[in-house]
Amino acid sequence: MNKETKRTILLFAATLTVLLVPFIAMQFTSEVNWSPGDFLVAGVLLFGAALLADLALRKIRSKGKRMAVVAIIMMALILVWIELAVGIFGTPFAGS
Repeated sequence: MNKETKRTILLFAATLTVLLVPFIAMQFTSEVNWSPGDFLVAGVLLFGAALLADLALRKIRSKGKRMAVVAIIMMALILVWIELAVGIFGTPFAGS
């Protein structure tokens, strides 16, 4: 296995691990109550961000540009996640 394949596997394993946290928590407490739709949206966001980050890491050669693009991808993911979770910006996505 080459370096890029290992990185891709690691990215997707980390994404799956993040999705497993609420799934496991649901088995132990009623305070975490995700529906299948919640897992679908979270999966699309996380796997989409991982795909974009992997693409940026593969295609962009300049280390500085690579880090900037990946940082922008992660910030976009975090902002969308926060908006969907608590509606910080009050957009229709959050149900406002």
